[in-house]
Amino acid sequence: MAGTNQSIELAGTVHQVEDRLVLRFDQESSQKLPSRGQVAVSLVDSNQSVVVEPDGRRGHWLPAEQLGLELGQRPILHVTIAEQWPEVTLPEDLAGALEDASDLQDTWEGLTPMARWEWARWVKSTKNAATRQRRVEVSISKLRDGKRRPCCFDLSSCTDPEVAKSGKLIE
Repeated sequence: MAGTNQSIELAGTVHQVEDRLVLRFDQESSQKLPSRGQVAVSLVDSNQSVVVEPDGRRGHWLPAEQLGLELGQRPILHVTIAEQWPEVTLPEDLAGALEDASDLQDTWEGLTPMARWEWARWVKSTKNAATRQRRVEVSISKLRDGKRRPCCFDLSSCTDPEVAKSGKLIE
């Protein structure tokens, strides 16, 4: 596992999962990262920060579109662990609920960017519309109760329902 300023080499292959392209890192590369969950990294060549996603199998992946990669490519990325997480793009339903809950503005802004990623990830990690709506409601309730993170959430699971089944990246 590398320190925050040490360059890490991540190698992988671009695969198609459903209708998306994902850069799946090999196991040796994933083991260099400090967590089996999401990890914020800075790309050395572009100084762009991205969040590497867990695959639910103790490995990691990235959306290939984020890097302009094509199916079958085998890139090697040079990264450092990001000193600060990039800001998450909130799903519209959660963003709307937070906007309506103006009493939570200071609470939300007081969370770390990593914690905001966890809230967004928890809300987005289901295909079921009713479950998702309930998670938005529970998020607002928990934040009002002073909770800073969603509870009982496996951070090492792949939670993008477009490319995962039962918390694991589809092979």
